[in-house]
Amino acid sequence: MPRILIIDDDVPFRSVLKASLEEMGHYVREAKNGDEGVALYRHEPFDLVMTDLIMPGKEGIETIMDLRRINPGVKVIAMSGGGRVTSVDYLQIAKQVGAKQVLAKPFLYEELRAAVGVVLGPPPEV
Repeated sequence: MPRILIIDDDVPFRSVLKASLEEMGHYVREAKNGDEGVALYRHEPFDLVMTDLIMPGKEGIETIMDLRRINPGVKVIAMSGGGRVTSVDYLQIAKQVGAKQVLAKPFLYEELRAAVGVVLGPPPEV
């Protein structure tokens, strides 16, 4: 069963995302910010990390760079709803620092499933 770590400060969004990923057959853990997510990643193996880019404290770009220092082959999907600039700007930067896929919030279940499938391969049978 693929193991996924979600890093996002938005509790309702994180809960919906976790439920969607579990419905797809994945084991999911959550972190509320970049520092917590990096600490969890150091102690537990994950096949995929999904991180928001705009968070208080350690934001997503820095989180991705920290994860890549721990494991240069880490698989990351970056997510963003924007902020002071468009989400496309943040998402392009995330790709430049190593995100394998990006999702602009809000995204559809089908878009989530497709992005996870590209990074991890075909979804497990449920």
